[in-house]
Amino acid sequence: MSESDGVVLLIGSGWRPYREYLLRGIAGYLPLWLIDERPPSWQSPYLVGSSVVGLLDEQRVVADRDGLVAAALAVARHRKVTGVLTYEELLVTATAQVAERLGVPGLSVAGAENCRDKSRSRAELTRAGIAQPRFALVSDLPAAVEAAARIGYPVVTKPRGMGASVGVARADDPAGLAAAFGIAERARRAGPPVYEDGVLIEELVDGPEISIDGAVFGGRYQPFCLARKDLGPPPYFEEIGHLVDAADPLAEDPALAELLAEAHRSLGVRDGVTHTEVRLTSRGPVIIEVNARLGGDLIPYLGMLATGVDPGLLAARIAGGAPPRLEPTHRRCAGIRFLYPPQDCRVLEVSVPDPDEVPGLLEARAIVQPGAELRLPPATHLCRHAYVLAVAPNRAECEAALDRAAALVRLRYEPLDADREFQGRPW
Repeated sequence: MSESDGVVLLIGSGWRPYREYLLRGIAGYLPLWLIDERPPSWQSPYLVGSSVVGLLDEQRVVADRDGLVAAALAVARHRKVTGVLTYEELLVTATAQVAERLGVPGLSVAGAENCRDKSRSRAELTRAGIAQPRFALVSDLPAAVEAAARIGYPVVTKPRGMGASVGVARADDPAGLAAAFGIAERARRAGPPVYEDGVLIEELVDGPEISIDGAVFGGRYQPFCLARKDLGPPPYFEEIGHLVDAADPLAEDPALAELLAEAHRSLGVRDGVTHTEVRLTSRGPVIIEVNARLGGDLIPYLGMLATGVDPGLLAARIAGGAPPRLEPTHRRCAGIRFLYPPQDCRVLEVSVPDPDEVPGLLEARAIVQPGAELRLPPATHLCRHAYVLAVAPNRAECEAALDRAAALVRLRYEPLDADREFQGRPW
């Protein structure tokens, strides 16, 4: 690689255990320039340069949008910028603005906002006749009650601009709706103010949930990672595990592929990578949401372990104006399981098994430090203390490895009454 190859700008780098594999893949294609909130540390081996700009303020809003654009333009004055990308939900619109300002491939601002704002997504999908839950955008509880009565219980309440199922809850009747609406209200007020106007009331559609990471190049959509999702107990929608099986027949399903392609066309997504959530209902697949970035929870990493398709390299190719390469190099099954405490607690110690202890276990990691306070929904979301990740030749062996590994995770914690030890499990 040389300066003539140009650089890809990455906006935000995230938490190392969840994101380093992406930096490695991006930097393997073109030189990588990072624009982030602080000088690089662990990111340095993958970079040819970096800029420091205030990204998110206390309200999770891009703090210095002009400074972000100025930093990108400063790089462009002495290096050829071939593309701009991010994998952070809160930065997708700002990243699209930078790409448009530089005139390089990437999501348009309109396409990014159509994905970022769940109300806009629903409106665009409705206009295109795409299968999705019935919905209404409401601003107060009386309107929510009226909408739920019209849609029919059970319903789901959802903030307009949050991700990872934060603030999403099920309501089976008007009494449950009041509680669920309050959860969504609190969550939306903790997010960007631009999305504070309203809560979505949606039909609860039946069936298991999957996610699909896909590549869009020149308007052509191609899926490359399909994950089966495990959810925690209702009324919340905590994502407690994901499994990617390269032999999953849904990955080759033409009806699902066409639904996904139509959804992306209707949202105006022409270049980039996306993460789409779908319910497999009795009436066929239904779009839950389309996110204008790669999936979280290490889902694209599971896909790479299962198929060999490198999501970071793929995203960098698209950002640089080159078509994605999606041919698998192997076929395996990879899964991740997240561990939650049994109650609100203060963490004293987390111990995880060594990969050598469980055949198929690739990684086990504590993701909180002693002293951390974990509070279960609805107080907070994603209150995980550890995860285990396994790879195996098939789904049955992968799930067995995850079960054995999860049983060896130990959380020592301090509840309100006394210390005790808890054998790790999802929920």
